[in-house]
Amino acid sequence: MTRARIAGGAAALLLFALLVALGLVAARLLRNPDGKPDATAPPAAARSPATSVKAHQGFLYGRVTTRSGAAYQGRLRFGGDEEAFWGDYFNGFKEENPWAGDVPPERLTKSMPVTVLGVEITRRKRKLNLGRPFMARFGDVRRIEPSGRELLVTLKSGTVFILDRFDADDFADGVRVWDDEQGVVDLGERRIHAIELLPTAELEAAPDRLHGTVRTAHGSFTGFVQWDRQLGVSADELQGRAAEGELSLRFDAIRTIARDSRNRAQVTLRDGGEFVLSGARAAGRGNRGVYVDDVRYGRVLVSWEAFERLDFTEGDGSGPAYDDFPPGQALSGAVTTRTGSRLAGRLVFDLDESETTETLDAPAGGVDYTIPFGLVASIEPPDQEECDSGRGVSVALYSGELLQLDCAGDLTPSNPGMLIFVNGSETAEFVPWANVARVALDRPAS
Repeated sequence: MTRARIAGGAAALLLFALLVALGLVAARLLRNPDGKPDATAPPAAARSPATSVKAHQGFLYGRVTTRSGAAYQGRLRFGGDEEAFWGDYFNGFKEENPWAGDVPPERLTKSMPVTVLGVEITRRKRKLNLGRPFMARFGDVRRIEPSGRELLVTLKSGTVFILDRFDADDFADGVRVWDDEQGVVDLGERRIHAIELLPTAELEAAPDRLHGTVRTAHGSFTGFVQWDRQLGVSADELQGRAAEGELSLRFDAIRTIARDSRNRAQVTLRDGGEFVLSGARAAGRGNRGVYVDDVRYGRVLVSWEAFERLDFTEGDGSGPAYDDFPPGQALSGAVTTRTGSRLAGRLVFDLDESETTETLDAPAGGVDYTIPFGLVASIEPPDQEECDSGRGVSVALYSGELLQLDCAGDLTPSNPGMLIFVNGSETAEFVPWANVARVALDRPAS
């Protein structure tokens, strides 16, 4: 073989390699034409090889179809960098209250005093506010579909909630899809025809989820965590001001975050480095709190005022899978009134919650609890005078734990009350919250 022929072959190989490299670059551009980074993916050096479905089963996954007929399927994150896991909540506002028609009309008004210079001169009736926010874990949702001014949310149980599409909701923020064929795609709400949620398929790569223990003066909570309600994966960054200037620290480099003062946090890195940070997301009033998916309660939100320390630990994978959220069942049980009557049957709590996957929301000690009703065994509210004096509501869980929650949230005295469909009757009995002495809930069938 001549030298010229060898040189020609080498040149051909070099040209071929160059063409392959250019092809890979072009493919990346086609998959992500805007050049937007994956907001949740760690850099290539930190990524592990493809792992099993179980390792990534906690990430949102589904198929999004657009109004033009295009379809994208893959990992999802709402708002681009917000809700990413099955245990996260989809929020909205219900367009109407379907249970209002089961309440005697005279019970839907409240007498309010009219005062002048502190002296009551008359009273007037005011309609009760029956508008209700909507909250559902993504793991409990089957489909999300806009329809004109409405947003239809179908749960696994088959129940369809009609939300006001233009009242603040997570759908308005759009959704990001990591499509296996078409790359990272951001879809605004006006492009979306429907979102169908599906069990998570095996993913090529996904970031590690943050896990740890949050300590407060009233107890500790352990589980998957989201700092400032949003930062929940290893590649997210904690940003703040330190003595050295503005600082951004990846969460997978952090060992602990502790409250240093009202507006500062002490951050200790895994390599032993320490920083004192201030700033909206790092510490102080601007910090919106820390979500902890504690299996005992569902989810809690620890406020900055209650927060003492967060120790990061290894979690078990990425959290519960889509199929780990069973369809909701109708709430049922018995209501005992303050006069001693007992009414048993299907229940509607607060003229709102009617399924076991819906949640009891109330605070205690600077911690907001969001507890699926399927975990709740009983609720015993104090009377108005006791509530005003600071006595809490006794909430017993099926785990055997007894919580004392504040008379706030779903347990406020302004709670309209309970509907009881006694023995399967189509007509409900209504008990105002002030007359409720105890609610005993039936345990969901497994």
